Amino acid sequence: HYHTTGGIMAKKIAVLAGDRQEEALRMSIGLILFDDIIDVYLLDRKLNENDKNALNLETMRDMEMKVYTNFEQNEGMELLSDSDIAQRLTDYDHIIYY
Repeated sequence: HYHTTGGIMAKKIAVLAGDRQEEALRMSIGLILFDDIIDVYLLDRKLNENDKNALNLETMRDMEMKVYTNFEQNEGMELLSDSDIAQRLTDYDHIIYY
């Protein structure tokens, strides 16, 4: 799952979106500039429906970023159980919570 850029091994980073959804989505997009692998996990609540979040999600899809959630009402994201998310998080180099 790793790729290299200029001989440097890419990092695998999980961004967990909690209370600060807009900031988490915005920062996730910014992190792809480093050519790392960025996956986003929207946790425990419905995504706030606003123009910023819609644009960020569209950009994330365009960049082929993976977006997961544990909240059933979040459409267009892969639904995972809390235990599945916990298991996946062990595979990341860095985990950032917002």
